[in-house]
Amino acid sequence: MSSTDPRLRALAHPVRLRMLSLMWSAPLSAAALARELAISHALASQHLRRLEAAGLVELADVRSRRGGRERRYRAVRGPWLTDQREGQALLAESLARNLLDRVAHRAPDAAGVTIDAELWVDPEEWEAARRRLHAIMTELHDAARPPHAPGTVRVGATMMAFPMTETPPPTAD
Repeated sequence: MSSTDPRLRALAHPVRLRMLSLMWSAPLSAAALARELAISHALASQHLRRLEAAGLVELADVRSRRGGRERRYRAVRGPWLTDQREGQALLAESLARNLLDRVAHRAPDAAGVTIDAELWVDPEEWEAARRRLHAIMTELHDAARPPHAPGTVRVGATMMAFPMTETPPPTAD
């Protein structure tokens, strides 16, 4: 049995990570998530239950729809990805898969930013940069609107920035 935080384990699947991003700006149902992610309603429901069990989404409302009830969920705001120390490989793999999927949808003539770095910087400079990077991503999340809202552009943003050890940890043979 893994001791990894259940929230992180729930986020370690790229579909659940995308679902959480989509529900950040507005509550969505399993059916709406299924349509947006091009997956089955059953699979969307399964992933949604996992997010709810981990405390990452909550029921926002229940609406009558076509003789049934539509349960819409919203993301629980929190620093779930900000400073996770355990299970980084799980999260990095999920982020990398989502980044590959998003690159396939990159608008060909639109400006973007692509940066990769492994640098040595003063600790105070790192802390100031870390705060600015966090503020930028928070600003983007706060500006998010529901999927396909008029006057919006779909944006992909993936980032991990962290201090590194001077030497990698030993590997098990």
